[in-house]
Amino acid sequence: QVQVVESGGGLVQAGDSLRLSCAASVRTFSSFHMGWFRQAPGKEREFVAAINNTGDTTYYGDSVKGRFTISRNNAKNTVYLQMNSLKPEDTAVYYCGAATRWAATRRWNEYAYWGQGTQVTVSS
Repeated sequence: QVQVVESGGGLVQAGDSLRLSCAASVRTFSSFHMGWFRQAPGKEREFVAAINNTGDTTYYGDSVKGRFTISRNNAKNTVYLQMNSLKPEDTAVYYCGAATRWAATRRWNEYAYWGQGTQVTVSS
């Protein structure tokens, strides 16, 4: 059974930075592509960023491009989301997921495992 746990959320002001972490309890972590999604109240889950299993390829949703950076440390079974220049519209629950198909990482329903999410609130 794979367990995925996000951490690092909180309440910040617009313009601040925050780093989210996602730890996965699986021996084969380096075989999974990892992604971050977010969901605000009343909205659909939105793709934020994804990183391939080796960490050398990343891509981002248009709304966070240039502000957020995804990275991973396979030795620590952890993926990170560095969020800079935060805006009130970034307020959401952020979810981390593990996927087996790189081509499908933009689609949340293609992910094999999910964490419970961590709340990020950005005040204006």
